[in-house]
Amino acid sequence: MSDIYTIVSGTNRPGSNTEKVARHYQQVLKSKNITPNFLSLEGWKYIDKTPEFIQLENDILVPTNKFIFIVPEYNGSIPGVLKLMFDISDYKKTWWGKKALLTGVATGRGGNLRGLEHLTSILHYLRVVVHPNKLPISLVHNLMDGSTGDFHDAGTLKAIDMQVEEFLQF
Repeated sequence: MSDIYTIVSGTNRPGSNTEKVARHYQQVLKSKNITPNFLSLEGWKYIDKTPEFIQLENDILVPTNKFIFIVPEYNGSIPGVLKLMFDISDYKKTWWGKKALLTGVATGRGGNLRGLEHLTSILHYLRVVVHPNKLPISLVHNLMDGSTGDFHDAGTLKAIDMQVEEFLQF
């Protein structure tokens, strides 16, 4: 069985840097002949386990065995909408025994390090194995073109590519 990847852009904020970074990861995977699912939480409307959420869960989340979470810093942690997704899911079917790669995004200097640790704890509770190379991207607005989302920082591009390569072997 080959791996099924899903990239999760972990914010509901419209026009976010998070989604631009997540789209970059999508392009990196496509350049490696992998077509991932892409789940943006922008406009997220699920508060309860609705029939629409159950369909999303069954069509995308349950079949995925490798998740890539791109997560912005919200008050030193993760967005509530991302936590809500975990909370309303069938955690045993959706998360247990799967793998995750984490990238933090922030306009500050920490790259959402605290949020990545919070997310790691949540995922460990859900029995998800988290890849040890968690990438904090600090000052993201200075590293990319704000309108296109293209990175112009060679070090960040190299770090992302190395992180993805490691995850493909994980």
